[in-house]
Amino acid sequence: MNYLKSSIGRKQLMGLTGLLWCGFVLSHMVGNMLIFMGPDAYNKYSHALITNPLLLLAEGALVVTLLVHIFYGLKLKFENQVARHTRYAMPTNGEKAARAHSKFMAFHGTLILVFIVYHLVTFKYGTHYVTNVDGVEMRDLHRLIIEVFQSPGYVAWYVLCLIGLGFHLSHGFYSAFASLGFYHPKYSAWLNQLGYVYAFVVAAGFISQPLYVFLFARAQ
Repeated sequence: MNYLKSSIGRKQLMGLTGLLWCGFVLSHMVGNMLIFMGPDAYNKYSHALITNPLLLLAEGALVVTLLVHIFYGLKLKFENQVARHTRYAMPTNGEKAARAHSKFMAFHGTLILVFIVYHLVTFKYGTHYVTNVDGVEMRDLHRLIIEVFQSPGYVAWYVLCLIGLGFHLSHGFYSAFASLGFYHPKYSAWLNQLGYVYAFVVAAGFISQPLYVFLFARAQ
Protein backbone atom coordinates (compact mmCIF):
# COMPACT_ATOMS: atom_id res chain seq x y z
CA MET A 1 0.00 0.00 0.00
CA ASN A 2 2.93 2.35 0.67
CA TYR A 3 3.95 1.85 -2.95
CA LEU A 4 0.56 3.08 -4.21
CA LYS A 5 0.70 6.04 -1.84
CA SER A 6 3.93 7.24 -3.43
CA SER A 7 3.94 9.47 -6.51
CA ILE A 8 6.25 7.05 -8.33
CA GLY A 9 4.00 4.08 -7.58
CA ARG A 10 0.89 5.84 -8.84
CA LYS A 11 2.65 7.01 -11.99
CA GLN A 12 3.94 3.51 -12.70
CA LEU A 13 0.48 2.02 -12.18
CA MET A 14 -0.93 4.64 -14.55
CA GLY A 15 1.79 3.78 -17.05
CA LEU A 16 1.12 0.04 -16.83
CA THR A 17 -2.65 0.39 -17.22
CA GLY A 18 -2.09 2.87 -20.04
CA LEU A 19 0.15 0.43 -21.92
CA LEU A 20 -2.44 -2.32 -21.51
CA TRP A 21 -4.99 -0.06 -23.16
CA CYS A 22 -2.45 0.88 -25.84
CA GLY A 23 -2.22 -2.80 -26.73
CA PHE A 24 -5.98 -3.15 -26.73
CA VAL A 25 -6.74 -0.18 -28.98
CA LEU A 26 -4.06 -1.28 -31.46
CA SER A 27 -5.45 -4.82 -31.68
CA HIS A 28 -9.00 -3.48 -31.86
CA MET A 29 -8.06 -1.14 -34.70
CA VAL A 30 -6.33 -3.93 -36.65
CA GLY A 31 -9.32 -6.26 -36.22
CA ASN A 32 -11.75 -3.59 -37.33
CA MET A 33 -9.80 -3.11 -40.55
CA LEU A 34 -11.64 -6.21 -41.75
CA ILE A 35 -14.46 -3.79 -42.59
CA PHE A 36 -12.54 -3.31 -45.86
CA MET A 37 -12.75 -7.06 -46.56
CA GLY A 38 -16.54 -7.21 -46.69
CA PRO A 39 -19.44 -8.25 -44.43
CA ASP A 40 -18.60 -11.95 -44.06
CA ALA A 41 -15.01 -11.37 -42.96
CA TYR A 42 -16.03 -8.67 -40.51
CA ASN A 43 -18.97 -10.57 -39.06
CA LYS A 44 -16.89 -13.75 -38.61
CA TYR A 45 -14.29 -11.71 -36.75
CA SER A 46 -16.87 -10.06 -34.46
CA HIS A 47 -18.62 -13.41 -33.90
CA ALA A 48 -15.32 -15.00 -32.84
CA LEU A 49 -14.85 -12.25 -30.27
CA ILE A 50 -18.42 -12.38 -28.96
CA THR A 51 -18.39 -16.18 -28.52
CA ASN A 52 -14.94 -16.32 -26.93
CA PRO A 53 -15.33 -17.83 -23.43
CA LEU A 54 -12.70 -15.41 -22.11
CA LEU A 55 -14.64 -12.36 -23.29
CA LEU A 56 -16.15 -11.52 -19.89
CA LEU A 57 -12.78 -11.85 -18.21
CA ALA A 58 -11.15 -9.59 -20.81
CA GLU A 59 -13.93 -7.01 -20.55
CA GLY A 60 -13.69 -7.04 -16.76
CA ALA A 61 -9.94 -6.49 -16.93
CA LEU A 62 -10.38 -3.60 -19.35
CA VAL A 63 -12.97 -1.93 -17.12
CA VAL A 64 -10.83 -2.31 -13.99
CA THR A 65 -7.65 -1.02 -15.65
CA LEU A 66 -9.57 1.91 -17.16
CA LEU A 67 -11.04 2.89 -13.79
CA VAL A 68 -7.63 2.62 -12.13
CA HIS A 69 -6.09 4.73 -14.90
CA ILE A 70 -8.77 7.41 -14.55
CA PHE A 71 -8.64 7.46 -10.73
CA TYR A 72 -4.90 7.87 -10.46
CA GLY A 73 -4.81 10.25 -13.41
CA LEU A 74 -7.24 12.59 -11.66
CA LYS A 75 -5.43 12.17 -8.35
CA LEU A 76 -2.06 13.05 -9.86
CA LYS A 77 -3.54 16.02 -11.71
CA PHE A 78 -5.02 17.38 -8.48
CA GLU A 79 -1.75 16.88 -6.60
CA ASN A 80 0.19 18.61 -9.38
CA GLN A 81 -2.17 21.58 -9.29
CA VAL A 82 -1.72 21.89 -5.54
CA ALA A 83 2.06 21.60 -5.83
CA ARG A 84 2.20 24.16 -8.65
CA HIS A 85 1.12 26.91 -6.27
CA THR A 86 4.33 26.42 -4.30
CA ARG A 87 6.64 26.74 -7.32
CA TYR A 88 7.88 29.69 -9.32
CA ALA A 89 6.72 29.91 -12.91
CA MET A 90 9.43 28.62 -15.23
CA PRO A 91 9.46 28.87 -19.04
CA THR A 92 9.26 25.56 -20.87
CA ASN A 93 11.76 24.74 -23.56
CA GLY A 94 13.36 21.76 -25.22
CA GLU A 95 11.76 18.46 -24.32
CA LYS A 96 9.45 20.10 -21.78
CA ALA A 97 8.04 22.32 -24.51
CA ALA A 98 7.60 19.30 -26.77
CA ARG A 99 5.53 17.68 -24.04
CA ALA A 100 3.53 20.85 -23.33
CA HIS A 101 0.33 19.34 -24.72
CA SER A 102 0.38 16.94 -21.75
CA LYS A 103 -1.58 19.64 -19.85
CA PHE A 104 -4.59 18.68 -22.01
CA MET A 105 -4.44 14.98 -21.11
CA ALA A 106 -7.41 15.29 -18.76
CA PHE A 107 -9.46 16.89 -21.54
CA HIS A 108 -8.45 14.18 -24.02
CA GLY A 109 -9.21 11.50 -21.42
CA THR A 110 -12.67 12.89 -20.70
CA LEU A 111 -13.49 13.04 -24.41
CA ILE A 112 -12.30 9.45 -24.86
CA LEU A 113 -14.34 8.23 -21.88
CA VAL A 114 -17.53 9.80 -23.28
CA PHE A 115 -16.68 8.30 -26.67
CA ILE A 116 -16.23 4.79 -25.19
CA VAL A 117 -19.60 4.91 -23.45
CA TYR A 118 -21.39 6.24 -26.55
CA HIS A 119 -19.55 3.73 -28.74
CA LEU A 120 -20.70 0.81 -26.58
CA VAL A 121 -24.29 2.06 -26.53
CA THR A 122 -24.27 2.45 -30.32
CA PHE A 123 -22.60 -0.80 -31.34
CA LYS A 124 -22.38 -3.35 -28.53
CA TYR A 125 -25.93 -2.62 -27.36
CA GLY A 126 -27.29 -1.30 -30.65
CA THR A 127 -29.72 -2.87 -33.09
CA HIS A 128 -29.20 -6.64 -33.30
CA TYR A 129 -29.34 -7.76 -36.92
CA VAL A 130 -28.81 -11.43 -37.79
CA THR A 131 -27.01 -13.00 -40.72
CA ASN A 132 -25.74 -16.42 -41.77
CA VAL A 133 -22.11 -17.02 -42.72
CA ASP A 134 -20.93 -20.49 -43.76
CA GLY A 135 -23.99 -22.02 -42.18
CA VAL A 136 -23.50 -20.26 -38.84
CA GLU A 137 -26.07 -17.78 -37.58
CA MET A 138 -24.45 -14.69 -36.08
CA ARG A 139 -24.97 -11.02 -35.42
CA ASP A 140 -24.74 -8.81 -38.51
CA LEU A 141 -22.62 -6.11 -36.94
CA HIS A 142 -21.37 -5.07 -40.36
CA ARG A 143 -24.88 -3.94 -41.33
CA LEU A 144 -25.20 -1.84 -38.16
CA ILE A 145 -21.84 -0.17 -38.79
CA ILE A 146 -22.78 0.67 -42.36
CA GLU A 147 -26.04 2.22 -41.16
CA VAL A 148 -24.49 4.24 -38.33
CA PHE A 149 -21.67 5.64 -40.45
CA GLN A 150 -24.13 7.00 -43.02
CA SER A 151 -24.73 9.86 -40.60
CA PRO A 152 -22.35 12.80 -41.25
CA GLY A 153 -22.86 14.02 -37.68
CA TYR A 154 -21.81 10.71 -36.17
CA VAL A 155 -18.83 10.42 -38.52
CA ALA A 156 -17.68 13.94 -37.58
CA TRP A 157 -18.03 13.13 -33.88
CA TYR A 158 -16.16 9.84 -34.36
CA VAL A 159 -13.28 11.51 -36.20
CA LEU A 160 -13.03 14.28 -33.59
CA CYS A 161 -12.79 11.73 -30.78
CA LEU A 162 -10.19 9.68 -32.62
CA ILE A 163 -8.05 12.79 -33.14
CA GLY A 164 -8.28 13.32 -29.38
CA LEU A 165 -7.27 9.68 -28.88
CA GLY A 166 -4.25 10.22 -31.10
CA PHE A 167 -3.04 13.16 -29.02
CA HIS A 168 -3.68 11.25 -25.80
CA LEU A 169 -1.77 8.21 -27.01
CA SER A 170 1.16 10.19 -28.38
CA HIS A 171 1.97 11.57 -24.94
CA GLY A 172 0.69 8.61 -22.92
CA PHE A 173 2.80 6.04 -24.79
CA TYR A 174 6.01 7.96 -24.11
CA SER A 175 5.11 8.83 -20.52
CA ALA A 176 4.15 5.25 -19.67
CA PHE A 177 7.58 3.91 -20.60
CA ALA A 178 9.29 6.82 -18.84
CA SER A 179 7.30 6.16 -15.65
CA LEU A 180 8.25 2.50 -15.76
CA GLY A 181 11.94 3.38 -15.82
CA PHE A 182 12.73 3.24 -19.54
CA TYR A 183 13.75 6.88 -19.75
CA HIS A 184 17.34 7.35 -20.87
CA PRO A 185 19.01 10.08 -22.97
CA LYS A 186 20.26 7.45 -25.44
CA TYR A 187 16.81 6.31 -26.52
CA SER A 188 14.29 8.77 -25.07
CA ALA A 189 14.14 10.69 -28.37
CA TRP A 190 13.56 7.45 -30.25
CA LEU A 191 10.83 6.42 -27.80
CA ASN A 192 9.25 9.83 -28.18
CA GLN A 193 9.10 9.44 -31.98
CA LEU A 194 7.81 5.89 -31.66
CA GLY A 195 4.95 7.24 -29.55
CA TYR A 196 3.98 9.68 -32.29
CA VAL A 197 4.15 6.96 -34.96
CA TYR A 198 2.08 4.57 -32.83
CA ALA A 199 -0.56 7.24 -32.11
CA PHE A 200 -0.78 8.22 -35.78
CA VAL A 201 -1.18 4.61 -36.94
CA VAL A 202 -3.93 3.88 -34.41
CA ALA A 203 -5.85 7.12 -34.98
CA ALA A 204 -5.51 6.99 -38.78
CA GLY A 205 -6.55 3.34 -38.85
CA PHE A 206 -9.69 4.01 -36.85
CA ILE A 207 -10.55 7.19 -38.76
CA SER A 208 -10.21 5.45 -42.14
CA GLN A 209 -13.09 3.12 -41.30
CA PRO A 210 -15.99 5.59 -40.90
CA LEU A 211 -14.67 7.70 -43.77
CA TYR A 212 -14.57 4.65 -46.03
CA VAL A 213 -18.12 3.65 -45.09
CA PHE A 214 -19.49 7.17 -45.39
CA LEU A 215 -17.85 7.87 -48.76
CA PHE A 216 -17.98 4.49 -50.48
CA ALA A 217 -20.31 2.05 -48.71
CA ARG A 218 -24.08 2.13 -48.71
CA ALA A 219 -26.64 0.70 -46.29
CA GLN A 220 -28.63 -2.17 -47.71
